[in-house]
Amino acid sequence: MTLQNAIYAALIMCAVTIIPRVIPITFFTHRVKSRFIRSFLHYMPSAIISAMVFPAIFFTTGNVIIASVGTVVALALSFVKKLPFFVVAIASVVVVFALGFAF
Repeated sequence: MTLQNAIYAALIMCAVTIIPRVIPITFFTHRVKSRFIRSFLHYMPSAIISAMVFPAIFFTTGNVIIASVGTVVALALSFVKKLPFFVVAIASVVVVFALGFAF
């Protein structure tokens, strides 16, 4: 990647990150009464993070099966009540790391 392409990529990422934050501030100067728009604005950051992270889960390890097992462990632990997020993340990383040594 050349420096020029890296600069273009950084500018595009900046625009994509800023636009969903600036548009609501610009257009919604008063309290939003629409239940749909409020729920959309509430869930948008989680959806963006999920869309960026989820594909990377399967391709960072180099082995889709090990990554899938780690994802299943993370999903199973995430449904346990009162379990902190960092415990779920650490447990899934440990499982993937251990399986990486086993295979």
